[in-house]
Amino acid sequence: MAKIKVTQVKSSIKRMQSQKRNLEALGLRGIGKEVTHEATPNILGMIGKVKHLVKTTEV
Repeated sequence: MAKIKVTQVKSSIKRMQSQKRNLEALGLRGIGKEVTHEATPNILGMIGKVKHLVKTTEV
């Protein structure tokens, strides 16, 4: 399975609670933080919900 690096590039302030929870579930706690995940359908779905707040790259 491919790995994906997710970086938060925008703030979660003034965002819907569901988007804040998705960022938390991904392990992102602030702008500039990076996490690496397996490219599972669950993770890709969470990234899709907050794609305007994060940047993704394949590892």
